[in-house]
Amino acid sequence: QVQLVESGGGLVQAGGSLRLSCAASGRTFSSYAMAWFRQAPGKERDFVAGMSRSGSITPYADSVKGRFTISRDNAKNTVYLQMDSLRPEETAVYYCAAEVQSRWPLTTSRAYDYWGQGTQVTVSS
Repeated sequence: QVQLVESGGGLVQAGGSLRLSCAASGRTFSSYAMAWFRQAPGKERDFVAGMSRSGSITPYADSVKGRFTISRDNAKNTVYLQMDSLRPEETAVYYCAAEVQSRWPLTTSRAYDYWGQGTQVTVSS
């Protein structure tokens, strides 16, 4: 069982920045692929960014390329999402997810076995 706990959400003005963190339990964090998704009210959960086990593959949603950066610190069992130039339409609950066994592309939610509880990000205009 893997537990994921997100933090770092909050209220920010348009154009501002936030860094989300996701701390994972367990001693095999480095063997997980990780990702961030987001879900706005009344909408589906969408892929934002992912990172392979090695860190060499980092897909991003087209809408966040150049503004968001995913990273991981295996020594701290933590994955991060640096979000810059935030937009009001990016207001959502942000979730991190862990993939234990590679079966699906990193960009699809069905790839992930464990999910955090989410952290709210609100971008004011």
